[in-house]
Amino acid sequence: MTHTLLRIAMAIGVMTTLLTAPPARAILADNLKLSKQETTSLMRVQQHLNASKTVRARFLQISSNGEYAEGEIFLQRPGRLRLVYDAPNPLMVVADGKHISFIDRKIETATTLFLSMTPADLVLRESIGFFGKDIIVTSVSQSPGVIRVGLLNAEEPDAGSIELVFSDQPVELRKWTVIDSQGIKTSVSLLGPSFDVPLNPELFKWAPSPDKPRVFGDD
Repeated sequence: MTHTLLRIAMAIGVMTTLLTAPPARAILADNLKLSKQETTSLMRVQQHLNASKTVRARFLQISSNGEYAEGEIFLQRPGRLRLVYDAPNPLMVVADGKHISFIDRKIETATTLFLSMTPADLVLRESIGFFGKDIIVTSVSQSPGVIRVGLLNAEEPDAGSIELVFSDQPVELRKWTVIDSQGIKTSVSLLGPSFDVPLNPELFKWAPSPDKPRVFGDD
């Protein structure tokens, strides 16, 4: 359960502030040479993500291991996330800025981790960008109407990869695909996303019943 939700949490939280670090600080894959147009596309994508403090959308998830699910996602930077699967799937994930809880709504129990211990922290933090030191850019490609950006976590490059897919004119996040360390490929498509909209703070709060306390786990 935890790995499935972390794959999505890692991919979703990319709405972060524009960094002004010079291109010389960018971490690019050794075999990646960006053209001027590709560098411009990468900057445009980053600017779109960083311009939105919040996102709300339906999502469609398909995995190479046969998993299929739909649900709703709410994200507010920094550190807040709510991901709810449609019934009959009982899973939900809530990040409150400090902790991230993986919840089974059917039995009202959860495993909770410090957000800083998870991949979600990388993409839910206040400041992150493609031209910093946290992310390795592995690919940038552009075709008519579409921009694709491949990424790795610089600190844990073997943990898995992510490809973000954007529409062009205007640039908007539409889809992402995560390949985890086990080789499972999970694609998540946003359906009717709304960016930079007000969200109820209560969305990012969750507490178990008094007789069913949280279980604090290790990463």
